[in-house]
Order: sequence, then structure tokens, then C-alpha cells
Amino acid sequence: MLIHDLIGIGFGPSNIALAIALDEKRQAGERIDALFIERQPGFVWHQNMLLDHAHMQVSFLKDLVTMRNPASRFTFINYLHEKRRLHDFINLKTFFPSRHEFNDYFAWAAAQFEDQCVYGDEVFEVAPEQRGGEVTALRVRSRDRAGAVHERLARNLVVSIGGGPSIPACFKPFRDDPRIFHSHSYLASIAANAGAGRIAVIGAGQSAAEIFMDLQGRPNAPQVDLIMRARTIKPSDASPFVNEIFNPDFVDHMFSRGEAERGELLREFRHTNYACPDLALIEAIFKLLYEQKVKGEERQRFLRRHEVMGVQADADGIALRLHDVNGGRELTARYDAVVLATGYARDQYQSVLAPLASYLPGFQADRHYRLASVAGFQPSIFVQGVSEASHGLSDTLLSVTAIRSGEILAALDAHRRSAKPTPAGALHAIVE
Repeated sequence: MLIHDLIGIGFGPSNIALAIALDEKRQAGERIDALFIERQPGFVWHQNMLLDHAHMQVSFLKDLVTMRNPASRFTFINYLHEKRRLHDFINLKTFFPSRHEFNDYFAWAAAQFEDQCVYGDEVFEVAPEQRGGEVTALRVRSRDRAGAVHERLARNLVVSIGGGPSIPACFKPFRDDPRIFHSHSYLASIAANAGAGRIAVIGAGQSAAEIFMDLQGRPNAPQVDLIMRARTIKPSDASPFVNEIFNPDFVDHMFSRGEAERGELLREFRHTNYACPDLALIEAIFKLLYEQKVKGEERQRFLRRHEVMGVQADADGIALRLHDVNGGRELTARYDAVVLATGYARDQYQSVLAPLASYLPGFQADRHYRLASVAGFQPSIFVQGVSEASHGLSDTLLSVTAIRSGEILAALDAHRRSAKPTPAGALHAIVE
């Protein structure tokens, strides 16, 4: 069986950026045999959150490659040039393209690597291949849409599968109820609930705010409650000095700190990324609610400082038992549909790598995103987008995507060149 130098699990922006870095090496005369496996049937980026009027919250300069190699043909600027929209985009006078356009940019880049990507296969397991008492390769098992299982061998692995929906405990028993759904499936799920007359949106972040506003334009004009535990909707802090935490050199600072200081940094800057919609979106919500007061209507409600204490579902709808923290009272509200804009969990990769757990103590990533491993484990396994606790808030965002791909590739090269033996039982890392 062919052994690939590298298999990438997932083909979203992070691994597309890595494919671009690998392409640059190929252009320079050094080829690494890489294959990417993507569970979706074709490329799409957050398909069910491609809302009309939604725009990026990060500058287009933080695309797949510009921060690492602005001369690359894969920049957003070159995409605009090839699409013959560069002059028109300049006339928009914005750093923040629509989400639809950035999805199209990603798809344009992904299309140039179709011969290196297997679509419609979902990786469910990575197992060790042993020889002479050492793990020399990895067996990557995936299942296609017809149910057939495929196995491929790799010397090294990059896991970039993004996050999975974070579901509050009280909603977990209702995962199979199509009337209760996470924001990651919003457009498809709201279409399936087109007759819903009363809808609850749970959450305080950008997705919750975007969905709340999107529902106002739905044909059946549903009643919508925006429910959150927070006292109010706070805007994201995008001021220049605060934004420095998304610079690549801040990753070095974050990684060099102790665990306690890292936690303090994450808490201090949390409102740059979590529960912090754009100010313009907050103003639109305020204006909507104000105009409703002028008209004497109450089709939309903002239920701040409300906690969901219990959930019941029956043929007549979804009943939420709410605790009004400010009022010190409990109430029950009934809805036809509930949207959970409750964020994402970033631990799915551990399930895929579970057969390797004894070789990867604690799933701890080094500065260059390689998981530490025991002696005798030869493959390098890199992870993308799961190291916020050690690398900072930028880890799950586009801000460091281009730089990170270069760092991973450099670390992989160093590991391939290194032939140093590792003392028995010791953890080993990439030779710098």
C-alpha cells in the first residue's frame, strides 16, 4: 500500500493554507506527497451561516497566504484580479468582504487542489502501524457516503477538522428533535421549520445576533426571542492595541507563559472573540427594538439575564423554563423552534486519534502545533484550531492561518531531517 508523506484530515481554510505552502515547496523543486480527506462532498465554508448581508470580522489581508507570502498567487487580491472584480472591490472601501465572497475565495483556492483531496470521506479512526517495536506509520480509516471503508497509510498527519457544536446540557436529550438545532445548521434547519411562528435564539455572540436579524426578514414574520445570560450585548473590541493579541508574535508570548497567566490572558481578552457582535449589528438590533416600541408592538423580545433551567418538547412545541435573574422569578415560554447559537467544542480530534492516546500523553501540542509523543513513535501529528489554551485566542481564527501553515511545514521538514535517537520513555519534540 502506498504510504503518503502527509495526510490532512479536513480541507477547510487551515489545510487549504497548508496545501498552498506545500505547493510552494513543489514549485521550488521539493515534493511532499500529501493527500487531504474531507467529509463534505465538495468545498463549502460554514454553508448554513452564509447569511445575506453577513460580512467578515477579520481583514481580507488575513487570507490564506498574504501574512506569510504576499507575493503568492493565492492571495485574496489575486483572486479578485482573476475574477475581474479588483477595481470594484477597491471602490467598496472596506477591509471586510462579505462572507459569501470569502467563501467563494476559499472555494477558488480549494479547486486548485482537487487532485490532492478526497471529498465525501469522513475519517473515523487513526491507528498505529508498528514495525520493530516502533510506530512507523499511521493507518487512516475513513467511510465514504456509500458506507464503504477506506484505509490509507501516512508517515505524518495534520488534523484540521474544526469544532463541533457545543450543546448545553439541558438540550442534549433533544438532539434528534428537528425543532431544536445548533446555529451551524441554521439555514437548512430554519427552512425545515418554515412554519414556525415563534422562535427562540439562545446566545450572546455574533451568530446569535445575525440569526436574530435574519429572522426578521423571513416570509412568515415569526415572533423571535433573543435569550442570553449576559446583562447586555457587548461589542467586540477591535481597537488597534487590543488587536495585537491576534498578531503572530503574540503566539510566542502566550506559549511562553505559565498556565495561570495564560488563563488570565484568555479571560482579559475574551470579548475580542466571544459573545461580542459587531457594533453595527448591535445598533441594528437596538434600532429594531426601538421602532417596535414606537409602533406599540412586541414581535421581538430581548430577554437578557435569562437562564434556561429546563426543556420540554411535545407535539405542541418546545417549552423552555426560564429563570429571570434580574426579576428573581421563573417563567415558561413556548416556542415552535429553538436555535442554539452556543458556540463550538474543539475536542473532536481526540476521538479520531483515540487509538493513539497511549502514544500522545495529554494530547499536548508544542509551539509548532505538533503533539508530543512517547519514544518510538515516529510520525508527526499536527493539530490546527484546537490550541487556544496554549497558543491564544487567534488559534481558532483566520488571523494566524497563513503563518501557522508555514510553521507546521517548517517543523515537519525539521522532523524529517532529524535522525536523533530519543531516550526510552522520554517525550520527544521536533528538533528546532
